[in-house]
Amino acid sequence: MAAALTMWIGTTLLLAEVRWFSRPTLTERLRPFVPGAATDTRRTGALSVDSFRDVIAPIARTFGSRMARAFGVRESLDVRLERVHSPLDASEFRVKQLSRMVLSLGVAAAVTLLVQPPAVVALLGVLGAPVLAFLVVEQQLAAASARWQRRLQLELPVVAEQLAMLLGAGYSLGSALQRIAERGTGAAATDLARVMRRIRQGVSDVDALREWADVADVKALHRLVPVLALNRDASDLGRLLGEEARGIRRDAQREFVETMERRLQSVWIPVTVATLVPGAVFLAIPFLEALRLFSS
Repeated sequence: MAAALTMWIGTTLLLAEVRWFSRPTLTERLRPFVPGAATDTRRTGALSVDSFRDVIAPIARTFGSRMARAFGVRESLDVRLERVHSPLDASEFRVKQLSRMVLSLGVAAAVTLLVQPPAVVALLGVLGAPVLAFLVVEQQLAAASARWQRRLQLELPVVAEQLAMLLGAGYSLGSALQRIAERGTGAAATDLARVMRRIRQGVSDVDALREWADVADVKALHRLVPVLALNRDASDLGRLLGEEARGIRRDAQREFVETMERRLQSVWIPVTVATLVPGAVFLAIPFLEALRLFSS
Protein backbone atom coordinates (compact mmCIF):
# COMPACT_ATOMS: atom_id res chain seq x y z
CA MET A 1 0.00 0.00 0.00
CA ALA A 2 2.78 2.43 0.93
CA ALA A 3 4.72 1.56 -2.24
CA ALA A 4 1.65 2.11 -4.39
CA LEU A 5 0.96 5.47 -2.72
CA THR A 6 4.56 6.56 -3.20
CA MET A 7 4.51 5.51 -6.86
CA TRP A 8 1.25 7.40 -7.42
CA ILE A 9 2.64 10.60 -5.88
CA GLY A 10 5.87 10.35 -7.88
CA THR A 11 4.00 9.68 -11.15
CA THR A 12 1.70 12.63 -10.51
CA LEU A 13 4.59 15.00 -9.85
CA LEU A 14 6.45 13.73 -12.91
CA LEU A 15 3.49 14.05 -15.26
CA ALA A 16 2.70 17.51 -13.85
CA GLU A 17 5.96 18.75 -15.40
CA VAL A 18 5.03 17.49 -18.89
CA ARG A 19 3.27 20.14 -20.95
CA TRP A 20 0.92 17.58 -22.58
CA PHE A 21 -0.51 16.65 -19.15
CA SER A 22 -0.20 20.04 -17.43
CA ARG A 23 -1.90 22.86 -19.26
CA PRO A 24 -0.54 26.35 -18.43
CA THR A 25 -2.84 28.55 -16.40
CA LEU A 26 -4.42 31.68 -17.81
CA THR A 27 -1.94 33.86 -15.90
CA GLU A 28 1.03 32.06 -17.44
CA ARG A 29 -0.44 32.30 -20.93
CA LEU A 30 -1.05 36.07 -20.59
CA ARG A 31 2.32 36.86 -18.94
CA PRO A 32 4.32 37.23 -22.23
CA PHE A 33 1.89 39.92 -23.40
CA VAL A 34 2.07 42.06 -20.24
CA PRO A 35 4.75 44.81 -20.35
CA GLY A 36 7.31 44.46 -17.60
CA ALA A 37 6.07 41.05 -16.49
CA ALA A 38 8.54 38.42 -15.36
CA THR A 39 9.85 36.15 -18.06
CA ASP A 40 9.92 33.07 -15.80
CA THR A 41 7.40 30.66 -17.30
CA ARG A 42 7.74 27.80 -14.87
CA ARG A 43 4.45 26.17 -14.00
CA THR A 44 3.62 26.18 -10.33
CA GLY A 45 0.23 24.56 -10.31
CA ALA A 46 -1.37 22.65 -7.49
CA LEU A 47 0.44 19.47 -8.57
CA SER A 48 3.99 20.37 -9.59
CA VAL A 49 7.49 19.92 -8.31
CA ASP A 50 7.73 23.61 -7.40
CA SER A 51 4.48 23.57 -5.43
CA PHE A 52 5.55 20.37 -3.66
CA ARG A 53 8.86 22.01 -2.75
CA ASP A 54 7.05 25.07 -1.41
CA VAL A 55 4.90 22.85 0.79
CA ILE A 56 7.69 20.62 2.08
CA ALA A 57 10.28 23.38 2.68
CA PRO A 58 8.82 24.73 5.99
CA ILE A 59 8.32 21.19 7.29
CA ALA A 60 11.87 20.21 6.36
CA ARG A 61 13.31 23.37 7.96
CA THR A 62 11.45 22.88 11.23
CA PHE A 63 12.25 19.16 11.38
CA GLY A 64 15.91 19.69 10.50
CA SER A 65 16.35 22.46 13.06
CA ARG A 66 14.92 20.31 15.84
CA MET A 67 17.08 17.35 14.89
CA ALA A 68 20.18 19.57 14.77
CA ARG A 69 19.43 20.93 18.24
CA ALA A 70 18.88 17.38 19.50
CA PHE A 71 22.40 16.47 18.34
CA GLY A 72 23.95 19.54 19.96
CA VAL A 73 24.18 21.97 17.01
CA ARG A 74 23.40 25.41 18.40
CA GLU A 75 24.69 27.72 15.66
CA SER A 76 22.12 29.05 13.21
CA LEU A 77 22.01 27.34 9.83
CA ASP A 78 21.62 30.68 8.02
CA VAL A 79 24.84 31.96 9.60
CA ARG A 80 26.81 28.85 8.62
CA LEU A 81 25.53 28.94 5.04
CA GLU A 82 26.33 32.65 4.78
CA ARG A 83 29.80 32.04 6.21
CA VAL A 84 30.76 29.54 3.49
CA HIS A 85 28.98 31.57 0.76
CA SER A 86 26.66 28.67 -0.07
CA PRO A 87 24.22 29.25 -2.96
CA LEU A 88 21.53 27.45 -0.93
CA ASP A 89 19.33 29.09 1.66
CA ALA A 90 18.25 27.35 4.85
CA SER A 91 15.03 25.94 3.37
CA GLU A 92 16.76 24.51 0.29
CA PHE A 93 19.47 22.97 2.47
CA ARG A 94 16.91 21.31 4.74
CA VAL A 95 14.93 20.01 1.76
CA LYS A 96 18.13 18.50 0.34
CA GLN A 97 18.87 16.98 3.74
CA LEU A 98 15.37 15.55 4.06
CA SER A 99 15.49 14.08 0.55
CA ARG A 100 18.70 12.23 1.42
CA MET A 101 17.10 10.92 4.58
CA VAL A 102 14.11 9.60 2.64
CA LEU A 103 16.41 8.05 0.03
CA SER A 104 18.54 6.36 2.68
CA LEU A 105 15.39 5.09 4.39
CA GLY A 106 14.20 3.54 1.12
CA VAL A 107 17.57 1.91 0.48
CA ALA A 108 17.75 0.57 4.05
CA ALA A 109 14.21 -0.82 3.80
CA ALA A 110 15.00 -2.52 0.48
CA VAL A 111 18.20 -4.06 1.83
CA THR A 112 16.32 -5.25 4.91
CA LEU A 113 13.66 -6.95 2.80
CA LEU A 114 16.32 -8.66 0.69
CA VAL A 115 18.66 -9.79 3.47
CA GLN A 116 16.00 -10.35 6.17
CA PRO A 117 18.29 -9.90 9.20
CA PRO A 118 17.10 -10.30 12.80
CA ALA A 119 14.41 -7.92 13.97
CA VAL A 120 16.74 -5.83 16.14
CA VAL A 121 19.30 -5.42 13.36
CA ALA A 122 16.58 -4.57 10.84
CA LEU A 123 15.09 -1.96 13.17
CA LEU A 124 18.46 -0.38 13.86
CA GLY A 125 19.29 -0.30 10.15
CA VAL A 126 15.99 1.23 9.07
CA LEU A 127 16.02 3.85 11.83
CA GLY A 128 19.76 4.50 11.75
CA ALA A 129 20.14 5.08 8.00
CA PRO A 130 18.10 8.35 7.89
CA VAL A 131 19.84 9.63 11.02
CA LEU A 132 23.23 8.82 9.53
CA ALA A 133 22.32 10.59 6.27
CA PHE A 134 21.23 13.66 8.27
CA LEU A 135 24.45 13.70 10.28
CA VAL A 136 26.62 13.26 7.16
CA VAL A 137 25.12 16.36 5.51
CA GLU A 138 25.36 18.30 8.77
CA GLN A 139 28.99 17.27 9.22
CA GLN A 140 29.86 18.34 5.68
CA LEU A 141 28.55 21.84 6.39
CA ALA A 142 30.33 21.96 9.75
CA ALA A 143 33.63 20.90 8.13
CA ALA A 144 33.24 23.51 5.37
CA SER A 145 32.54 26.18 8.00
CA ALA A 146 35.60 25.18 10.04
CA ARG A 147 37.82 25.22 6.94
CA TRP A 148 36.60 28.69 6.00
CA GLN A 149 37.27 30.00 9.51
CA ARG A 150 40.75 28.49 9.45
CA ARG A 151 41.56 30.08 6.08
CA LEU A 152 40.31 33.45 7.32
CA GLN A 153 42.36 33.13 10.50
CA LEU A 154 45.53 32.57 8.48
CA GLU A 155 44.82 35.41 6.03
CA LEU A 156 43.91 38.08 8.58
CA PRO A 157 47.51 39.17 9.40
CA VAL A 158 48.23 39.86 5.73
CA VAL A 159 44.90 41.68 5.33
CA ALA A 160 45.62 43.82 8.40
CA GLU A 161 49.06 44.77 7.05
CA GLN A 162 47.60 45.62 3.65
CA LEU A 163 44.99 47.83 5.30
CA ALA A 164 47.71 49.52 7.35
CA MET A 165 49.76 50.30 4.21
CA LEU A 166 46.74 51.55 2.25
CA LEU A 167 45.49 53.74 5.07
CA GLY A 168 49.01 55.09 5.56
CA ALA A 169 49.15 55.91 1.85
CA GLY A 170 46.04 58.10 2.13
CA TYR A 171 43.25 55.68 1.23
CA SER A 172 39.97 55.88 3.09
CA LEU A 173 38.73 52.78 4.89
CA GLY A 174 36.09 52.06 2.26
CA SER A 175 38.57 52.48 -0.61
CA ALA A 176 41.11 50.21 1.11
CA LEU A 177 38.50 47.50 1.67
CA GLN A 178 37.36 47.80 -1.94
CA ARG A 179 40.92 47.47 -3.26
CA ILE A 180 41.60 44.32 -1.22
CA ALA A 181 38.25 42.83 -2.22
CA GLU A 182 38.92 43.43 -5.92
CA ARG A 183 42.54 42.28 -6.03
CA GLY A 184 42.44 39.45 -3.48
CA THR A 185 41.57 35.83 -4.17
CA GLY A 186 41.32 34.28 -0.70
CA ALA A 187 38.61 33.86 1.89
CA ALA A 188 39.12 37.36 3.30
CA ALA A 189 38.77 38.95 -0.13
CA THR A 190 35.55 37.01 -0.76
CA ASP A 191 34.14 38.15 2.59
CA LEU A 192 35.22 41.74 1.94
CA ALA A 193 33.35 41.68 -1.37
CA ARG A 194 30.21 40.92 0.60
CA VAL A 195 31.11 43.70 3.05
CA MET A 196 31.35 46.15 0.14
CA ARG A 197 27.94 45.04 -1.16
CA ARG A 198 26.48 45.81 2.25
CA ILE A 199 28.14 49.24 2.24
CA ARG A 200 26.68 49.98 -1.20
CA GLN A 201 23.27 49.02 0.19
CA GLY A 202 23.52 51.88 2.70
CA VAL A 203 25.12 50.21 5.72
CA SER A 204 28.02 52.09 7.30
CA ASP A 205 31.48 50.61 6.89
CA VAL A 206 31.85 49.90 10.62
CA ASP A 207 28.45 48.18 10.84
CA ALA A 208 29.25 46.10 7.76
CA LEU A 209 32.56 45.02 9.30
CA ARG A 210 30.79 44.08 12.53
CA GLU A 211 28.32 41.99 10.56
CA TRP A 212 31.28 40.25 8.92
CA ALA A 213 32.81 39.53 12.32
CA ASP A 214 29.52 38.11 13.64
CA VAL A 215 29.12 35.82 10.62
CA ALA A 216 32.76 34.70 10.47
CA ASP A 217 32.98 34.13 14.26
CA VAL A 218 36.78 34.34 14.35
CA LYS A 219 38.39 35.72 17.52
CA ALA A 220 41.12 37.59 15.65
CA LEU A 221 38.52 39.33 13.48
CA HIS A 222 36.53 40.35 16.56
CA ARG A 223 39.70 42.07 17.79
CA LEU A 224 40.52 43.62 14.41
CA VAL A 225 37.12 45.22 13.75
CA PRO A 226 37.20 47.54 16.84
CA VAL A 227 40.60 48.77 15.69
CA LEU A 228 39.18 49.55 12.26
CA ALA A 229 36.27 51.33 13.93
CA LEU A 230 38.80 53.91 15.19
CA ASN A 231 39.37 55.07 11.61
CA ARG A 232 37.80 58.50 12.16
CA ASP A 233 39.26 59.02 15.63
CA ALA A 234 42.84 57.68 15.56
CA SER A 235 45.59 59.37 13.57
CA ASP A 236 48.03 56.43 13.74
CA LEU A 237 45.65 53.66 12.70
CA GLY A 238 48.34 52.10 10.51
CA ARG A 239 50.55 51.48 13.53
CA LEU A 240 47.64 49.99 15.48
CA LEU A 241 46.80 47.67 12.59
CA GLY A 242 50.44 46.60 12.34
CA GLU A 243 50.51 45.73 16.05
CA GLU A 244 47.24 43.82 15.67
CA ALA A 245 48.67 41.89 12.73
CA ARG A 246 51.70 40.89 14.80
CA GLY A 247 49.39 39.82 17.62
CA ILE A 248 47.34 37.64 15.27
CA ARG A 249 50.55 36.05 13.96
CA ARG A 250 51.71 35.29 17.51
CA ASP A 251 48.37 33.64 18.28
CA ALA A 252 48.59 31.57 15.08
CA GLN A 253 52.15 30.54 15.93
CA ARG A 254 51.14 29.57 19.48
CA GLU A 255 48.25 27.49 18.12
CA PHE A 256 50.59 25.82 15.63
CA VAL A 257 53.05 24.93 18.38
CA GLU A 258 50.25 23.49 20.52
CA THR A 259 49.04 21.39 17.59
CA MET A 260 52.54 20.07 16.96
CA GLU A 261 52.96 19.20 20.64
CA ARG A 262 49.67 17.28 20.68
CA ARG A 263 50.68 15.38 17.56
CA LEU A 264 54.07 14.52 19.03
CA GLN A 265 52.37 13.19 22.15
CA SER A 266 49.90 11.15 20.09
CA VAL A 267 52.83 9.51 18.25
CA TRP A 268 53.97 7.89 21.49
CA ILE A 269 50.62 6.17 22.13
CA PRO A 270 51.06 3.32 19.59
CA VAL A 271 54.75 3.06 20.53
CA THR A 272 53.86 2.67 24.19
CA VAL A 273 51.16 0.09 23.45
CA ALA A 274 53.48 -1.83 21.12
CA THR A 275 56.12 -1.91 23.86
CA LEU A 276 53.96 -2.73 26.86
CA VAL A 277 51.90 -5.54 25.36
CA PRO A 278 54.88 -7.79 24.36
CA GLY A 279 56.61 -6.93 27.63
CA ALA A 280 53.55 -7.94 29.63
CA VAL A 281 53.34 -11.21 27.69
CA PHE A 282 57.01 -12.03 28.29
CA LEU A 283 56.61 -11.28 32.01
CA ALA A 284 53.39 -13.30 32.29
CA ILE A 285 54.90 -16.50 30.85
CA PRO A 286 57.57 -17.08 33.57
CA PHE A 287 55.17 -15.89 36.25
CA LEU A 288 52.51 -18.43 35.25
CA GLU A 289 55.17 -21.13 34.95
CA ALA A 290 56.40 -20.35 38.47
CA LEU A 291 52.87 -20.54 39.84
CA ARG A 292 52.39 -23.89 38.14
CA LEU A 293 55.63 -25.27 39.67
CA PHE A 294 54.83 -24.09 43.19
CA SER A 295 51.28 -25.38 43.00
CA SER A 296 52.48 -28.83 41.89
